Amino acid sequence: MTDPGELVLVATPIGNRADLSPRAAQVLESAGAICCEDTRHSGLLFSRAGIKAPRLISLHAHNEASRIDEVLALLRAGERVALVSDAGMPAISDPGGRLVAAAHEAGARLSVVPGPSAAPAAVALSGFLSDRWCFEGFLPPRGRERRQRLAALSASSITSVLYESPRRVDRLLSELALLCGEERPVLVCRELTKLHEEVWRGPLRESLGRWPEETARGEFVLVLAGGGPERARPASAEELNLLVTRLLEEGMSRRDAVEEAAQRTGTSRRQVYEALGPARKASSDPL
Repeated sequence: MTDPGELVLVATPIGNRADLSPRAAQVLESAGAICCEDTRHSGLLFSRAGIKAPRLISLHAHNEASRIDEVLALLRAGERVALVSDAGMPAISDPGGRLVAAAHEAGARLSVVPGPSAAPAAVALSGFLSDRWCFEGFLPPRGRERRQRLAALSASSITSVLYESPRRVDRLLSELALLCGEERPVLVCRELTKLHEEVWRGPLRESLGRWPEETARGEFVLVLAGGGPERARPASAEELNLLVTRLLEEGMSRRDAVEEAAQRTGTSRRQVYEALGPARKASSDPL
């Protein structure tokens, strides 16, 4: 009977190619196959690192479920299969989690080659309390679940780590300032380990407008210092007014913008309308 194969999770550089460890290179070269989020991206990394890569299998968010049986067949045949993502540790805010679970259930051996990962790197850079921290990853782009997650962040007493795209980072920082208070400390990392790496730390109020959608580039990691109920505070009339204005600019109707602002900030619709002042009289929307 063939011994079960081995699935090895291998961390790859998040930017600087020199961060690929010698052990990672050895495991990748000795594998019978490598599951890659993007075979072209990984193939280029392997080529530049001088790794004679074996068979590359595409495994990404849209095809992971359909690839599992193929990979399990290789493991049952006794193969060593490596799993990588485009950057960092696979299966953390990246594809691979379902394959890992299936490999466990199939009785395969699993191991890991740890290495680069943006979240712990940013936490270490922050200087915030790190004996406990929460990895939030990417928040839902909109809707009730996003509001609930943001509300939980505002009340959390532990350090939190978020990922965000350059198109939405300014919006996220604005929402955090509104809900957590403008004095809550935050660390913003852009393009970690890359040529144009940027690390900025300060109060949320000073982060507003620093990375507008029109000019922001790269990958962002935010580390939000813990706060808690004693540091949260109600949104001011000015903040409610600014939030409604932004929602209107995004294409919402006045009524929907008021409803959204009320839900995001935990206030009533009446309080939002009152914060709008005389502008309310120009609207025929009912309360």
